[in-house]
Amino acid sequence: MPSVSAHVASALSRHVSHVFGVMGNGNAHLLDALERSPDVTFTALRHEAGGVAAADAHHRAGGGLAAATATYGAGFTNTLTALAEAAQARTPLVLVVGDAPTSGPRPWDVDQITLASAVGVRTYTVGRTDAVATTVIAIEHALAFSSPVVLAIPYDVTKADAGALPEITRPRRADAVAPASPFAAGTLHCIARALAGAERPLLLAGRGAWLAGAGAELGALADATGALTATTALGRGVFPRPEYDLGVTGGFGAEAAMEAIREADVVVVFGASLNQFTMRFGALFAPGTTVAQIDVAATATHPHVGHYVRADAAIAARALVDELAALGAGSSRWRETVDVAALRAYDLGDEFAPDGRLDPRAAARRIAALLPEDRVVVSDGGHFIGWANMYWPVASPDRMMMVGTAYQSIGLGFPSVPGAATARPDATIVLTTGDGGGLMAVADLESAVRVAGGRGLAVVWNDRAYGAEVHLYGAQGLAPAPMLIPEVDFASLARAVGGEGVVVRTLDDLEALADWRGRPADDRPFLLLDLRVSGAIRAPYQEEILRVNS
Repeated sequence: MPSVSAHVASALSRHVSHVFGVMGNGNAHLLDALERSPDVTFTALRHEAGGVAAADAHHRAGGGLAAATATYGAGFTNTLTALAEAAQARTPLVLVVGDAPTSGPRPWDVDQITLASAVGVRTYTVGRTDAVATTVIAIEHALAFSSPVVLAIPYDVTKADAGALPEITRPRRADAVAPASPFAAGTLHCIARALAGAERPLLLAGRGAWLAGAGAELGALADATGALTATTALGRGVFPRPEYDLGVTGGFGAEAAMEAIREADVVVVFGASLNQFTMRFGALFAPGTTVAQIDVAATATHPHVGHYVRADAAIAARALVDELAALGAGSSRWRETVDVAALRAYDLGDEFAPDGRLDPRAAARRIAALLPEDRVVVSDGGHFIGWANMYWPVASPDRMMMVGTAYQSIGLGFPSVPGAATARPDATIVLTTGDGGGLMAVADLESAVRVAGGRGLAVVWNDRAYGAEVHLYGAQGLAPAPMLIPEVDFASLARAVGGEGVVVRTLDDLEALADWRGRPADDRPFLLLDLRVSGAIRAPYQEEILRVNS
């Protein structure tokens, strides 16, 4: 008869196509059942945190439910940083783990329910008779609340007979939130009147607007009002008229573009949480600006918001267009008076910094010219995140993901590559990582090389330091030694696991990227560019952090 693990695998396979993780005692029978399923592909990672990060990246690049697995005890505790990141990023993910037997914990067991709860994640534990039902409930929770969940299988239950497989129901998905109440409708009317009277309207959209499929509606609203547009780092590309888009707000934005945003008199925000980085630590909008927010959160998420409507971004944007038409409002024509291309220009930098190493701005600009157009950019956390966000434009929000920044972690970059690669087999996966995070995740460099192959490219910003700490705490006079890293030859590490590695000390060395791009994907290896960049060039977003913390 099918085992409990087989019941879990069967229910899971109805809702996911890929599972990522590391095998151990607690999930061996589950993985055996998944391997026998024609509907699921299991991709092995080399570290349990990598399994969760890969699943997270798979969701961000391709949508749908994410799934990962690990064993109990040390295997589970290894997942916690990546699990916390998924919770902060609101990723619908099921992490299937082994757990202590029902008879009680062994010396190597820990209270996994409490540990998961500590990072904001709920646990569901299967039994001998309810494995399918509990798995479906866990999936429903993940989808309904856009949240990771843990699905635990006690060790003495994992291979127990569970009887014939029952009929498996589809999980329920949350409906789009419509502004149904009279109060919400009244607030939308107030927002429409503000837009109708605005001289310099601005629309700002985040990842929530992309998830709502609101691009066309937001474009219609921008056309109706003559508004300039801008996005968060995870919302770039959502507006259909790039010629009127000021780019990413906050420290990743061009300074002249941010000054234009401060001129706006009415701002409407769609699907963005307005975190401290998006808001430039409160300085993005000028005092007196009318700020309205439309989101699915229970309440407004920033004190500068004056009007809040809990609603789906597409539904609300469509309603605002209709309200403006009823009011007979015309376009402000503000966007036609602004040279958006000039405002979005970044500092190009020189080839070399004063210390003789590559200027990361010049390197980023040259790499941008050589990258394949079909790219999906995956970013680890660290000082370097500014360079890809500023100089490497992408076509849509699902083509730029930052795995780690929600939880302010580093070391999730290399394992994110397999997740993105399996979700987007049509695209080139470009990883941007630092030497600190790269070393932390180096076990899954092999996973990236193995899974992405010739569709994978890693750029390591090798400044011989934990750059964010250097620029924040070094500037405050703290002892530099703990912030520094001996120079590591990442190119050799890539070659050791079957990839191609190139040390880049000059812009001419980047011709290796041009050569690589010119070859067919199935006739080239994974490429790693080991950029020997200067640690003296501070990313603009770090200037804001330094200002706030000084």
